[in-house]
Amino acid sequence: MTDLKASIDLGTNTARLLIAIKEDEQTIKPVLLKRQITRLGGGFTREHGISTEAEARSLAAMREFAGEIRLHKVENIRAVATSAVRDAVNGAAFCRKIFEETGIQLQVISGEEEALFTLRGVLAGLDHREGTFLVFDVGGGSTEYTLAQGSTPLFTRSLPLGVVRLTEGKPNPEAMTEKICRELRALGEEMQRASVDPHNAVLVGTAGTATTLAAIHLEMTDYDYRRVNNHIMTLADIKAIHARLLPLSPKERLQVKGLEKGREDLIVAGTLITINTMRHFGFDRLKVSDFGQLEGLLLAD
Repeated sequence: MTDLKASIDLGTNTARLLIAIKEDEQTIKPVLLKRQITRLGGGFTREHGISTEAEARSLAAMREFAGEIRLHKVENIRAVATSAVRDAVNGAAFCRKIFEETGIQLQVISGEEEALFTLRGVLAGLDHREGTFLVFDVGGGSTEYTLAQGSTPLFTRSLPLGVVRLTEGKPNPEAMTEKICRELRALGEEMQRASVDPHNAVLVGTAGTATTLAAIHLEMTDYDYRRVNNHIMTLADIKAIHARLLPLSPKERLQVKGLEKGREDLIVAGTLITINTMRHFGFDRLKVSDFGQLEGLLLAD
């Protein structure tokens, strides 16, 4: 038995593995971090759920992760699946197949559980952990919003706003924006009824959209989480990136420094979620967290 722990986050767009040592309740020492864009939610339908092609891509990633876990002799493993699997009619069968072929037992978690794991991970990486935070996690199938006072969650909701869901389900940015604004209005009304006010909080964005926007803003040719984590952008910065990316074809966007292959079509939806979140709640600044659910899973007992 080693001191190593492993966490796996099988998301709607990206599969990620972290092998690390948990040093204390808020600190981890990473040993290995791997991620693959598998687009598990690609080709998703209500009738059939996860597509055969998406299942094959994700299964290949999980086989690779299982090999790394065996290589590092890790016995303490926590693996979760999120939006695409919890919404899929074939989600249970998919999890059984993953277990049979890799030995990895996936736990399908709710949007609220996802948000709380994310909050714990985000706080572990913030340079200032005191105060009020509105953390939002833009995923492939959903976006989670958590208002917290320090490490204490005050309000959390998961909205059906994901970059894969929007990109494949809406014909253009205008239709995406209409859906985003409708969901955000309902979220704001629910916050009012719950008597919680996010307006004086620090806005923190985590996951692929936020980190990609930071990498583009920093013009990074090689991704460096240390530069991305706690990086601050203004609404004007993000709107400028959106204006630059929107007229480009997905192939042309790959020439933009900081944009990872596999996100070239999805970044528009993610940027629209970010811009409209900032507008709706009156934020001019966004702090980016490279930490999130993966770290939160590993820190959880």
